Amino acid sequence: MFDKFREGGGEMVEERIEENVNVEESVESTSTVESVSEIGIGELIGKRGKLEEAIDYVGLMIKNLKDKRTSLEKDIEEESVDIKNLREKLQKVSEYIEEENSGIKELANKRKQVEDKADEVGTIINTLRDRLSGIDKIIDDEGNRVKKIKESREHLDD
Repeated sequence: MFDKFREGGGEMVEERIEENVNVEESVESTSTVESVSEIGIGELIGKRGKLEEAIDYVGLMIKNLKDKRTSLEKDIEEESVDIKNLREKLQKVSEYIEEENSGIKELANKRKQVEDKADEVGTIINTLRDRLSGIDKIIDDEGNRVKKIKESREHLDD
């Protein structure tokens, strides 16, 4: 009886067959069954029953659609919250990366300064080494002169 209504949604519909049977039995048991049938009230009652069942079925379909929509809205809201949280985490990661890059630049600058100072110290050491070599040469020269003077005295003393 409700097959044409069930094809679309596949949901179970509470049937009112029993109620319709009781109505039809009470109508038939009265003495005015023939007069009722002649006017078409029996058919109207049957159609009304079918319409009520169809309305109930449509109501159930609407309820199911509302439930599905509510579920989808809930899922979308959860996804929105998850995406918002993920975005916040990604923002923190981005900030961390920026801080690390800044720290690396600072370290590179400090290393460059240390290298420059090391180069300065190396230059000073080379300058002092050259000076010391010059002094050493002067001392050697003076030592050789003193030797020559001693040797020339010794030759004069002989």
